[in-house]
Amino acid sequence: MYVQKHIHWRVIWGYSWKDLLIFIVYDLTLAILHGPLGMTWLDIPWQLVSILGVAVSFYVGFKNSSSYNRFNEARQLWGGIVNRSRNWTMLVLANTQPARTDLTPEQVSYQRQLVYRQLAWVNALCLHLRRQTKEQWNQAVAPFLDPAESDYLRITVNPPAQLLLRQSQALQEADGLFDDLQRHALVEDLRELTNLQGGSERIKNTPFPRQYAFSSVVFVWIFIALLPLGLLAEFEKMGHGHYWFTVPFSVLVSWVFVTIELVGHISEDPFENRMNDVPMTTLCRSIEIDLRQMLGETALPQPIQPVNGVLY
Repeated sequence: MYVQKHIHWRVIWGYSWKDLLIFIVYDLTLAILHGPLGMTWLDIPWQLVSILGVAVSFYVGFKNSSSYNRFNEARQLWGGIVNRSRNWTMLVLANTQPARTDLTPEQVSYQRQLVYRQLAWVNALCLHLRRQTKEQWNQAVAPFLDPAESDYLRITVNPPAQLLLRQSQALQEADGLFDDLQRHALVEDLRELTNLQGGSERIKNTPFPRQYAFSSVVFVWIFIALLPLGLLAEFEKMGHGHYWFTVPFSVLVSWVFVTIELVGHISEDPFENRMNDVPMTTLCRSIEIDLRQMLGETALPQPIQPVNGVLY
């Protein structure tokens, strides 16, 4: 996720230099055909182009709004994961001081295991949504699990779902650590975590409808192709030779439209580990710091810092 206030010009240039080159060549060619070569029959009424531009604007606006809603929902789901992870840890540790003083070392270790498995779950969900390879598992997930449990989960189809199942089983095996009311509250947290995972998977596995995404691109480029044909005659009305103004103005308007369409396109899939996606790695690190501090640990990792203004 890009976090700087202003987007650096290099980022904009990296996305748009190819399109700008196409616009310049195309608009300059039409200006030469219209002026020096006298092919004025290429001109079309500006009114038709403006009507098309309004229609395309509404359509692209609808697509961008829908794309942003997908990103916003994804960020809200991960905000819920952050909150539920903290809540889970507070409930797991509710039996510590000053509520109880009779916990055995085995029970304290069991509490730590429940919290660490939650850390494994958030990192496993991040890898699962990004479809990242098993190599990242050793760095992000395995350190929070027993080796045998980690080896088993590594080969499962949906490791995050298996981790939630293991958490539910672990609650039943925690003899004397939780009473019925506390266990019920923890099970409710697991149910909510399952819902949050399901919501994230729904966004990941349901692509933005192609009929909207593809049509938006087609309509924008049709408008861009017709735009200079409508501007040539309009600028020519200002005086002979003014048709050359078509090139800069048409390039500018075309760049605006294609950039607006691109903004919607890059928001369609918020779990692809790109610069504008949900920063799941950063959120996982933030969760890890919070939960390990709740456990009383002091050797904590540092928060992830932006790289070139981007949090991943």
